[in-house]
Amino acid sequence: MTRLCKGVEVEMYTGTPQGEIVGLSDRISKDLNGFVREPDSRNVEYTTAPLSCYDRLLCALVRPRQNLRAYLQKIGNYTIIPGSTLSLGDSKKFHRSDPINPYHSYIENTYGTDVVTASIHINIGIPDPELLMQACRLVRVEAPLYLALSASSPFLDGQVTGYHSTRWQMFPQTPEKVPFFESHNHFIRWTEEQLKLKTMQNVRHLWTSVRPNGHNRPYHLNRLELRICDLIVDPIALLAVIALLESRLLQLIKDPTLDPLKSSQLSPDTILDITHSNEMAVAKHSLEAELYHWQDGSKIKATAWIEQIYQQVSPLAKQNGFSCFLSPVNKILRNGNLAQQWLKKYQTSPDIPLIIAEEIQTVAQQEKMLEDKLCDALLVA
Repeated sequence: MTRLCKGVEVEMYTGTPQGEIVGLSDRISKDLNGFVREPDSRNVEYTTAPLSCYDRLLCALVRPRQNLRAYLQKIGNYTIIPGSTLSLGDSKKFHRSDPINPYHSYIENTYGTDVVTASIHINIGIPDPELLMQACRLVRVEAPLYLALSASSPFLDGQVTGYHSTRWQMFPQTPEKVPFFESHNHFIRWTEEQLKLKTMQNVRHLWTSVRPNGHNRPYHLNRLELRICDLIVDPIALLAVIALLESRLLQLIKDPTLDPLKSSQLSPDTILDITHSNEMAVAKHSLEAELYHWQDGSKIKATAWIEQIYQQVSPLAKQNGFSCFLSPVNKILRNGNLAQQWLKKYQTSPDIPLIIAEEIQTVAQQEKMLEDKLCDALLVA
């Protein structure tokens, strides 16, 4: 049985039960272990330890949120806000969490509130740097599919934006042009060059859909970081997306010809162009988007492409004992992602604050149920 180590960085908003987002990260990060602040105080982040077991990962996702909820209730009538953008506002003003931090000043002055978003970063352990580069290439061309499953930002400043992932539509991908990394050495040389050119302020300033990660970038790498996903508030849905990603990487390990540089009929520049086009199409239409396949440029709907990959990797997930965590992908395809669900509600009743408030209650109840039924049982076991 083969399972890769998985860790998740979770960015969230805090605010009132009515959906108003309130910046509390400076207080949270000071008082609550495991939480760190982002440049804007309305975001707070926690990170799970790398785990290979899905049920333990589920509890590592839920428990910190329950701790945060208890703390927020202690300091006022506050809670966790779903969604990946400032759904009810205010995107006009940057709320600094650390006024004297020079990097935060750079972020605010360069990007403004375009970066004040909430998301999920999924890290998968791959210690071999050359295999890691292969994995990054494959996941990069298929990253739009993970965004399609996770889209949760159709609102901004109390308005429908016309995008299912407003976050990814406006998020500043940096540097503007990032090649496929043909080898670990290529990644090292390219990163050093960007730092000299100041297109990257530091080694963390590589904001693309996926990147190699490690404790001493770009030299010592040990994991793939998928950064494209909107915030997935449903822990079961999040585990399904992680399981799809892990299964695909296990498939690549078994079959290295899945590397786009080996099996595509298209040039690398063409693949990068259609990948960017796919990202923008998914930001607008998510699961309904019509995309171009990286292997031959043929048109394919996002749902059909996900179903195709699901069928390919399902036996691997079963063989390695986590097919039950993969199967909820079908529920997302059937019922739609959170953005689609919200937009459907909006068509019936165009009341965005009510939609957000109802989701806040639903998520809180679901997390409590998961902790009571699964996490407590796991501790006893």
